[in-house]
Parts: sequence; C-alpha cells; structure tokens
Amino acid sequence: MKLAKKECVVMLLAGGQGSRLGELTKKIAKPSVPFGGKYRIIDFPLSNCVNSGLDTIGVLTQYQPLVLNSYIGDGKSWDLDRMNGGIQILPPYQRVGDSEWYSGTANAIYQNIDFIDMYDPEYVLILSGDHIYKMDYSLMISYHKEKNADCTISVIDVPLKEASRFGILSSDGDGRIINFEEKPKKPKSTSASMGIYVFNWNKLKEYLEIDDKNHGSTKDFGKDVIPLMLNKGEKLYSYEFKGYWKDVGTIDSLWQANMDLLGDTGFDLSGNWVIYSRHAERPPQYISGNSSVKNSIVSEGAVIFGTVENSIIFSGVIIGEGAIVKDSVVMADVKIKENSVINNSIIDEAVVIGPNLKIGTPKDMNFGITVIPRESIINNMQEV
Repeated sequence: MKLAKKECVVMLLAGGQGSRLGELTKKIAKPSVPFGGKYRIIDFPLSNCVNSGLDTIGVLTQYQPLVLNSYIGDGKSWDLDRMNGGIQILPPYQRVGDSEWYSGTANAIYQNIDFIDMYDPEYVLILSGDHIYKMDYSLMISYHKEKNADCTISVIDVPLKEASRFGILSSDGDGRIINFEEKPKKPKSTSASMGIYVFNWNKLKEYLEIDDKNHGSTKDFGKDVIPLMLNKGEKLYSYEFKGYWKDVGTIDSLWQANMDLLGDTGFDLSGNWVIYSRHAERPPQYISGNSSVKNSIVSEGAVIFGTVENSIIFSGVIIGEGAIVKDSVVMADVKIKENSVINNSIIDEAVVIGPNLKIGTPKDMNFGITVIPRESIINNMQEV
C-alpha cells in the first residue's frame, strides 16, 4: 500500500527498558518517565519533530508500552492526529521467519521497512525517545542534503571522562567521518554520537537487509550498521550540535536534568520552541501564606503549606505544614504530610509520605539520590 509521498519519515525508538533508572521504570518504559513538572521524556523528541515541520512519525515501542501508548493516543496533543502521516505506534509483531521482539535498534527499523516504504521517503530520521533537548531537525536534514551524505550523525562534545559511554567518532575538516567506535575504552576524541541519524532511505534499507542476514550481528546501529557503512566507503558526515542535551538514562542524570531547569544552564522551557505535552486539566497551584517557595517549579494543582527550595513539584502534589522539600523532584499526586523533610530525592507518582519522616540526605553530604517508587506508602523509615 502506498500513501502520499513524504520527503522524510521519522522513526522514534521508544521501547527501552531503562534498567539503570531502577524503580522508576519497573512499570513504565523510559520515555514515559515524568520530567520537568508537567512533561514526559518523550515530549521532547515529539515536540522537536513538530517544531521542525516533520509530521510523519513511527513510535517503536516494546517494554511496558501501556502507559506510553495511552499517553500518545492519537497524537492530538502534538498536532499529529493527521489523515496523511501523523503518528503511528509500531510494536513488534510476529512475521513469517521472524521473532516477535525487536532484537536491536537496527532490527527495530528493519522490522518496519513496510511502514516506511508506504511513504516512499527520500530520508529517514532516527531518534531516541529518552533524551532531553531542543533541536531543529530540519537544519540537520538540510546539512545532510548539502553534503550529499548517505548518513549524517548528530554529535555533541562531551568530557573525556564520559566519552566511553557513547559512540565516539572522528571527522576530517569537511565533517566527513573517518573513524567510529561504539563505547571505546580509550576514546580517540570527545565527539559523541547523540543517537540521532539521517539516512538516505534506499541506502539504509540496503544495509538493514545486509545486517539482517549477518547472524553474528547484534542488530545495532552503533555496533554494526554504522561501522559497516564506514568500512564500505559510504559517505558518513557528522553534524555538530551546540545546545543543551542530556541522556537521562540514569537516576543521577535524570535528577540533574530536572535541576538544570532551575540553574543557569541555558536550558529552559520558555520561548518560541514549545514543548507540547498531554496532561490533565488541574486547578491553579495554591501556595499558602505561611509557606516558602524558592527557586522551584511548581505545577498546576499543587498545594503548598510547607517549604520548597530548589525543587521540581509536579501537579497534584500536596506538601503539608512544616514539611520541607529541598533539591528534589516530586512527581504527580504525591502527598507529603506535616513536618516531613525531603532532601536530594526523586519521589515517584502517587506516593504518600507520612508525618515527621526524613527522606534522603542533604546534597552536600554526597550520599546520592534517594528514590521512592510509585504508589508507595511510607509511614516509617524502615520502609525507605
């Protein structure tokens, strides 16, 4: 079946388990994790697509997809409820001769070749669903065209001590990639892949089919497809990104990305580049006359009777009299009762914390981030 031709189709990889986020992803996929007071992580790549003029998006889900699928719905919140294009959820499915699960990032795209072919695109943009950033993908696509590239990889400079966590590449003076290593023990540069790729679709399809026939492959872009294309002499280019970008795959990085909204990092949620989301309508926030709120984000429907400092407070949170919340992320519908103290923590959704408790330790003590799993009821410290 053929639909109206699209110049570019977006494939958004959103099926990751996110095991390094521990209890936060026990029941939901990583892109579903709440962020910034009213968003979920997947809102960022979806909003980037819409703001970049891209309206045909396949969302590849796998691990614990219920919340994510329900949240995306028909895509109306991102203006993606279209007759021609729009957003489509793409779970793994059984085909003749295939396993039903996505066995790697490349295999996930391979299993959806028919979806992409319906739109007969010139280009395919591949994104990860678990990064926080604002990016105009249309500029990257234009760069890809200018270079007459087969594949363009968006890169960002990272500290040398963190480089071994990423795919690291080296480019010549024109931006053409001359070396690529996935998570090298001894990085040769600090130019890290962001997991954002633009491919010429015909070229990508050719290499996906080659990779599928290679039984020794891990079916991964960084480990298999990109190195193979490079070794075959294809034209791979790097596209340098200068803005804020955070891989929120760990508890520390998720907490830090939330805190970055409060600091002088150059990343904020205001301006013309709107981050769209789907959220329930709530009444205005209420901050009582006896409370204190400093350097914090407090979402609609929150009720504050205590003290909040340097924290992100989601909608529907109730903080009781005498309670203190510092350097923390408190997700939706949490109840913190009177005189409890929360420090340096992430409190997941619908948690109830009883009175006169102490959760977490002050940030300057360097004991790490305390996480309270969703729907927990904490009445004494032995439960934490």
